[in-house]
Amino acid sequence: MNGLLVKLEQELKIRNYSRKTIKSYLYSVGKFIEYSEGRGLNEKIVREYIAEQLERQNPSSVAKDMFAIKFFFENILRQDLKLPTIKKNKPLPNILTIKEIKQLIDNTRNIKHVLIMKVLYGCGLRVSEVVALEKGDVNFEEELIHVKMAKGRKDRFVKIPSSMKEELESFMNISEESYLFASNRGGKLTTKTIQVILKNAAKKTGIKKRVYPHLLRHSFATHLLEAGTDLRIIQKVLGHSDIKTTQIYTHISQASIKNIKSPLDNL
Repeated sequence: MNGLLVKLEQELKIRNYSRKTIKSYLYSVGKFIEYSEGRGLNEKIVREYIAEQLERQNPSSVAKDMFAIKFFFENILRQDLKLPTIKKNKPLPNILTIKEIKQLIDNTRNIKHVLIMKVLYGCGLRVSEVVALEKGDVNFEEELIHVKMAKGRKDRFVKIPSSMKEELESFMNISEESYLFASNRGGKLTTKTIQVILKNAAKKTGIKKRVYPHLLRHSFATHLLEAGTDLRIIQKVLGHSDIKTTQIYTHISQASIKNIKSPLDNL
């Protein structure tokens, strides 16, 4: 069975999938192979496995597993799987208000932590993109940050917020590391560290919402939309391939709902 995982890893590498995706696929398929041991590898066993997983896990997580298993069957075992699409739960993120974002930043004393929050929210970056940023990616003259090999192995540019330009430049000048936000031991900061930074900042500020790095990206996009920014521009800044992904923010934004005048008010 390990030989099948080796073949899967090789196939994914040949297709130039990211390390994160390869790791995820190997984990999902590895779990399935362990489950199916002694019972064969076929569609019946896949359906049983998916049904059991749906009783224990979030449908979105199971859908990712199924996608990996389907890839494995079709490209390694050369078998077609006819599986139904898993209906996912669609909860909307409870975004932070502009006031709450300001509170997070104002109540944080560590300058590196402050700048991490400002880049996450002010540029709408993914946490994986923030930890990968190098000093050479920041162009103060053009006021742009070059986000390299982001999700989907795509490059894009985001604007440096004017309000943090001077602060960011000063921070870069006192650091000798090549990474924009290096760890205290040198080298790349971990995404886990940033998650902890935000969690602690929220606790200190007294914000009851679950605060995590991607929530700042959600908040960035929603606040842009509410300020009248065109959805296509938001799509480009976020690096979404499909406009449908960006359209979620039309559902998150409550501005249009708040502006509705109830017929009750006309009585």
